[in-house]
Amino acid sequence: MSDNSTSNSQTSSSAHGDAREDGWKLIKKYVGTGLRYIIPIGISVGLIIWLFKKVDFHEVMVTIKEGCDFFWIGVMMIITMVSHMIRGVRWGMQLRAAGVKRMPVVCEWVTIWGAYALNLVFPQLGEAWRCVFVSRREKAPLSTVIGTDVGDRGSDLVVVIMLLVLALIVAHPELDAFMTKYAFGEKVDHISKSPWLWICLGGGIGGFWCICHYFKEYKWVQTLDKNLHNIWDGFKVIFTMKKWWLYIILTIGIWSCYFLETYVCFYAFPFTRHLVHDPGMALGLLPGLVVFVFGSCSMAIPSNGGLGPWNLAVMFALSLFGISNTQGTAFSIVMWSCQAVMLIALGLFSAGYITVTGRDNKKEADVQKA
Repeated sequence: MSDNSTSNSQTSSSAHGDAREDGWKLIKKYVGTGLRYIIPIGISVGLIIWLFKKVDFHEVMVTIKEGCDFFWIGVMMIITMVSHMIRGVRWGMQLRAAGVKRMPVVCEWVTIWGAYALNLVFPQLGEAWRCVFVSRREKAPLSTVIGTDVGDRGSDLVVVIMLLVLALIVAHPELDAFMTKYAFGEKVDHISKSPWLWICLGGGIGGFWCICHYFKEYKWVQTLDKNLHNIWDGFKVIFTMKKWWLYIILTIGIWSCYFLETYVCFYAFPFTRHLVHDPGMALGLLPGLVVFVFGSCSMAIPSNGGLGPWNLAVMFALSLFGISNTQGTAFSIVMWSCQAVMLIALGLFSAGYITVTGRDNKKEADVQKA
């Protein structure tokens, strides 16, 4: 009798232990998911509040109403749509190189339009959605699709770094002027020249390498190592695909469109239009490059479609060329808002396309079964 009692007690204790462990796993899951969405929203809201404390919102609206030529904003929206279409085709190339069968070209566009529309509401959800969508639609391994997505973003990172270096070189005089004119610039200059910054950076890289190399027995290090391998596997597809040269051409096309989005908006406002005609500005290509690159770098900060970090980066970049904070804010608000409206419209189109084609695919599958 006592043996049965002891056994029941141990079973009950084990069950309670499993329940507590499952409970903690659920809590960690929901807290992690919540923070993944709450933090970007908090960053966006916080930066927008800070931005409008620095500028007069009424003046911003007056600047938009009295000075904006929305014809050029319309041109920008068309270029943005084309850039996403090219990105969809480029990702389709990666998917096929990884063994995923070819999708209709409209479906390739939809994967990007839908993803970017979702990112406006929940950052990074769009990336997860497009991977799951393609995996289910084409019955392909999800890890393979994720690898190509990571490779897609990895190639973008390479381009951004190259453009950042170019922008820092060609805009060196303007950056020097900013560093000496403003207190914030002096602080940035002082920090960038401090040996401690580079010591800490080198120590961080060295520490990361040591963790990955000497602590492989830990589960989280194994997970990190696996993720890094997935990144590399998705990225190296670029070098093994048959038409790698076409991939490079499409990449140039994407980033040329991204640059033109910013450049054509210079014609929408009188205060940026004069940058196109000022001597030494290379027909506006120099300030256009700087604004474009700073905006692109800001997208690394988690936020809702760049809202907040992107606006501040664009405002800062324009200030290097004598544009006031009010004018820079007006420029960034119009450009971001119109892109967001366009992405919402394309997202709705994508939802309709997926619904209709999903029904057609189901009917076709039913016929084949019959």
